[in-house]
Amino acid sequence: MGDEVRYELDGHVATITYNRPDALNAINGAMRVGLNDAFGRFRDDEDAWVAIVTGAGRAFCAGADMRDGAGSTGVFPGTFWEKPTANSFESGWEIFKPVIAAVNGHCLGYGLTLVTWCDFVIASERAEFGYPEALLGVPAIVGAIRLPQRINWQYAMELLLTGERIDAARAHEIGLAGWVVPHDSLMREAHALADRLVAASPLAQRAMKEMAVRSQHLPTLEAIRFGETMRRLF
Repeated sequence: MGDEVRYELDGHVATITYNRPDALNAINGAMRVGLNDAFGRFRDDEDAWVAIVTGAGRAFCAGADMRDGAGSTGVFPGTFWEKPTANSFESGWEIFKPVIAAVNGHCLGYGLTLVTWCDFVIASERAEFGYPEALLGVPAIVGAIRLPQRINWQYAMELLLTGERIDAARAHEIGLAGWVVPHDSLMREAHALADRLVAASPLAQRAMKEMAVRSQHLPTLEAIRFGETMRRLF
């Protein structure tokens, strides 16, 4: 992967860092490739049990870089109908290892969509969250699918349909962020949570996360039978 994304493995904890600080970590084509490489590496590395995602500089991720194809055009081969739609972690890659978002600043558009796919969200007191797409005339498709599954419908619609931003305190109030911490403590708190997670069984964690995801779309009996089948693998 290039310089746009950093991947560091310390013990069983991988840290993935958006690294275009001069552009507020807006996603361009090169960063899209780097992010996919980083999350693919995390998914496939048996030594990597937990991931922390954060941003360099004063932003987590300011969304798509509109000057560079919004971070996707030209990255994937084929015609429009042949291009993958679940083409990244934020758009729906299935990774059942625990992922922590350490939100250090602006978290907009693509960045917020990734956060809605993380299991834990720790926000710096300086963090801001929002979907500006409504103000730009471009719909946030995956965000519109996922945000109402994450928080109360009215709060989700407020974010999606106004395009306005909310601060870390409001994000915590509506359940988007689990914790708000002093800015200088953000990564320490994220690593403390990661340490708690790596103390448990990684395979049991992955099975439970997969059950939590898949059972949302299954009737109760079918979900239990699916889960019991998975349990027999242990």
